[in-house]
Amino acid sequence: MAWLLSAFLANAGSRLLIVDYPNSRSLHTKPVPRTGGLAVLAGILVGGGVWIGAGDAPIVLAVGLGAGLSPLALVSVLDDRYGIAAKLRLMIHCWAAISLSVAGLVPGRLDLPGLSLPLSAGLGIPLTVLFTVWMINLYNFMDGMDGFAGGMAVIGFTTLAWLGRVDIGFSTFCLVVAAASAGFLLHNFPPAKLFLGDSGSTTLGFLAAACSLWGSQAGLFPFWTALLIFSPFIVDATVTLLRRLWHGEPVWKAHRSHYYQRLVLLGWGHRRTVLVEYALMLACAASALLAIQLPPADQTVLAGVWIVIYGLLMMAVAWLERRPMTGSAQ
Repeated sequence: MAWLLSAFLANAGSRLLIVDYPNSRSLHTKPVPRTGGLAVLAGILVGGGVWIGAGDAPIVLAVGLGAGLSPLALVSVLDDRYGIAAKLRLMIHCWAAISLSVAGLVPGRLDLPGLSLPLSAGLGIPLTVLFTVWMINLYNFMDGMDGFAGGMAVIGFTTLAWLGRVDIGFSTFCLVVAAASAGFLLHNFPPAKLFLGDSGSTTLGFLAAACSLWGSQAGLFPFWTALLIFSPFIVDATVTLLRRLWHGEPVWKAHRSHYYQRLVLLGWGHRRTVLVEYALMLACAASALLAIQLPPADQTVLAGVWIVIYGLLMMAVAWLERRPMTGSAQ
């Protein structure tokens, strides 16, 4: 469904055409349709309908996901078309996060590498809302390169499905999201014929948060392993935000200072950069699969290794920027 609808939406003759024109944040130089999120949503709705019909879905959770996703997707589509005030978007993001709390996805403990801390409801609910809102927004921030967000979704949700494979309902839903993302990715891989738009990026960010909370609360995997899986997005977006705050830059304005954007601007181009990012995503996924088999002390070591790796990668990008640039962004 996602693949077929993506082909239709990428057509210039589509009645649902919404075009993304290059701006100060863009890495592309030509107008591209940005309604791919509708294709991803359609695939998730079709697969989700089968998921519910087969009796594999926890009803309360399914209702909570629908209650959060419906207004989030609607406002994002309107934002793609007309532009919506940031305050209203943030209110809807908070509503989506609260819907997960109402659906029972408030963690009773915080699982960290080699450590599990109990959480009261008074602390668990704000953390759930904060985590969900940040995942929604960071996925939107990171959706700025051909094939990037779709690839993260395919690898991330497939890995979650494997980690939680003992729970048929959880695993099936994660595979539905991965499959819908894959159908879109076939039209988004460099050079992209179609972009996700806010309707797709906010949907995937919301579901990444929901499935991370769901799987960890059900005891399918420690919460920190879900963070490791999506760390290529989480680390880049979080460090970039903190760096911009440190330098007093207006964080609400469009920019091209994410690490993946800096690589493209260095002349790596979309295809080379996204393939390197895929390798990083697969390495994180493999580490998450390994982590659940390790004793607590070794989990701590593994997390420390990844902190060092990300530090070295950031230093490498900064080093490349100091060298004379060759080539041009593709």
